[in-house]
Amino acid sequence: MMAMAIRRPATAFSITKPTVAKKPRQKIMAHLAFIRTLPCLVTGARDVEAAHIRYGNMRWGKRSTGMAEKPDDQWVVPLSTRMHREQHDFGDEELWWREKGIDPVLVAMALWRATGDEQAAESIIREARRT
Repeated sequence: MMAMAIRRPATAFSITKPTVAKKPRQKIMAHLAFIRTLPCLVTGARDVEAAHIRYGNMRWGKRSTGMAEKPDDQWVVPLSTRMHREQHDFGDEELWWREKGIDPVLVAMALWRATGDEQAAESIIREARRT
């Protein structure tokens, strides 16, 4: 009986740096400030924080981010402090949003396009909360 040898290419299990560098996070302070003026997407309360959406949704072009990584500031929605903590503490962020009946990625995209227009942004939030 003859033993089989498995050969691996020299590139297998490589520990070299990736050739494609990750794009630096986009920080847009004006958009974050605008989001903080809006009502909470879940409760309608007015004292809100800009909550980043971490899970990915390739349907809308949103990639997932790691635990120590924040997404670009365009991927934020207004959440009350209580809802923001619940969003992070729940464990499965995508499931948390599904239970709320809200697609936060779609809302974040709409708010990004409406940044600076409070009337349009409040309409987007009202519509998202209605569903």
